[in-house]
Amino acid sequence: MAESSDTEGTSVDQAAHTGVPAPREPRLPERLSVRDQVLDGLRAEIVGGGLAPGSVHSAPALAERYGVSATPVREAMQVLAREGAVEVLPNRGFRVAERTARDLAELAQVRALLEVPVVLALARSVPSGRWERLRPLAEETVAVAALGDRAAYAEADRAFHRALLEFSGNLQLVSVAEELHRRAQWPPAGPRGPGTILADATEHGVLLEALIAGDVRVVESLAREHFAGSTWR
Repeated sequence: MAESSDTEGTSVDQAAHTGVPAPREPRLPERLSVRDQVLDGLRAEIVGGGLAPGSVHSAPALAERYGVSATPVREAMQVLAREGAVEVLPNRGFRVAERTARDLAELAQVRALLEVPVVLALARSVPSGRWERLRPLAEETVAVAALGDRAAYAEADRAFHRALLEFSGNLQLVSVAEELHRRAQWPPAGPRGPGTILADATEHGVLLEALIAGDVRVVESLAREHFAGSTWR
């Protein structure tokens, strides 16, 4: 017990002298509840097009599809309603939201206002060598985009942006940006070509090279272009 107290005291002393918070203890992975498993499945189906924009679904029908009771499906759908992915239809179920080009453009604008200044600040302050840890994430986005798997790409896309913003150390910023990013990924109505996500994925690697090079002007241009006029991001 004494050894534990000494270690804890050392961490506190280090934080006091350096001004840097002591590292947090790693958390063990948590098992997903039935609701969360259904939620992940529904998100993947919406992003991937399995549940098309404008389509209506009842909780009992989806419950039978997933082999669960209707309760976790209703709970998952309520979460999706708060995220703007579905609309609640009293006594009918849920309708997958239909995003317009304007909806997506407005989300892209808000995300740019939030993320671009942070990326620019990081480009000026983060040592170039530290950016290398993002390379596997950037490469993963290209790999899954090339397969045309939109659900997998949505996860990889958010993982790259999340890891980039985590350099800021601002957990609230990361959380808000993640929520906006997820909303921006709900698909618009109409067909979408596979080239859309591949072009988006390729931009991650180009942005990463600019960050490593420390070219702030290019970073700003790429970051703004990454959000402007997008129907995916």
